[in-house]
Amino acid sequence: MKKLAAFLALIILVMSVCTVGIGETETPENRGKVVVLATGGTIAGVGDPGKIAGYKPGTLTAEVLLWGVPEIDEVADIEVVQVCNVNSDDITAEIWLELANTINQMAEDPDVKGFVITHGTDTMEETAYFLNLTVKTDKPVVLTGAMRPATALSADGPMNLYESVCVAASAEAVGHGVLIVFSDRIYAARTMTKTSTYNVMAIAAGEMGAIGIVRDGEVYLYEDPMKKHTTESAFDISGLTTLPKVSVLYFSVDADPELLRYAAEHSDGLVIAGAGAGEFSEKWIEIINELTIPVIISSRIDDGVITKDNLLCKNTVAANTLPPQKAAILLRLALTGETSQEQLEALFEQY
Repeated sequence: MKKLAAFLALIILVMSVCTVGIGETETPENRGKVVVLATGGTIAGVGDPGKIAGYKPGTLTAEVLLWGVPEIDEVADIEVVQVCNVNSDDITAEIWLELANTINQMAEDPDVKGFVITHGTDTMEETAYFLNLTVKTDKPVVLTGAMRPATALSADGPMNLYESVCVAASAEAVGHGVLIVFSDRIYAARTMTKTSTYNVMAIAAGEMGAIGIVRDGEVYLYEDPMKKHTTESAFDISGLTTLPKVSVLYFSVDADPELLRYAAEHSDGLVIAGAGAGEFSEKWIEIINELTIPVIISSRIDDGVITKDNLLCKNTVAANTLPPQKAAILLRLALTGETSQEQLEALFEQY
């Protein structure tokens, strides 16, 4: 512990030295401001010096993270909001709502050019997709994080944070919906997913791929997400304090069909992660046909699409290309209003 304390003290000392003179930098009047909303995660994690595993996520504050990247001051003025400081597995719907409402309110400030959210990678894709459906601004909203804690040898967080601020401050990123910046690449919120438990290249977008790159602070975007998002989204969460409950059930060989009844009794809707193109056993089909709550059919397969022609039960809705965890988010938002099966089918095509 004494070695760890000494190591952290050295980091803070070096960061403090690096920030000397930051306020003296000549700043163009029109460069604007980027708001950094911090939620914790590995990027704010602390562990044994040099080690990659065995760390505690959500330890360092946003201010400390920014001290370690003084180059950010050359990109934009920074305002920090410490929303929470947790492992991303502890992110809740209430934190999502706070993030979305904060962004919607602060986006009205003409001096704000964009937003960066520091976040753990485990549930980053879920937060990104929720915000993609609920923020009401064309200004860039960028999520980033790290696979190595701040105390690791060759930590990846500082570069990810720097590149995210560059994207959030860039006019190129306006109107593209919520974005994720990780390891020099830019991803759309709808298609981004985590693909590795350890690799620094843990973020990808399957067969859809990245939509841009960042190189030496320059932002290059090549594609525009086609599904509805942000200002085109019909979802209004301004008066909500929580979200309807949706459970995700994963089908496998001999999976107990009684789990469906239990989940249905304790949920407002279900998402099934089916095998292949959203398939499951005859025993599951029997019970799903009896359910009276909305049921969305997705797949446990990383790539591909589920269409209406794939459905085994008439009272279900296809998730299109959304994975189970994102299908659950869209269903939770849909359930905040009156939604028929036909309306759900339209939503899963549009979003």
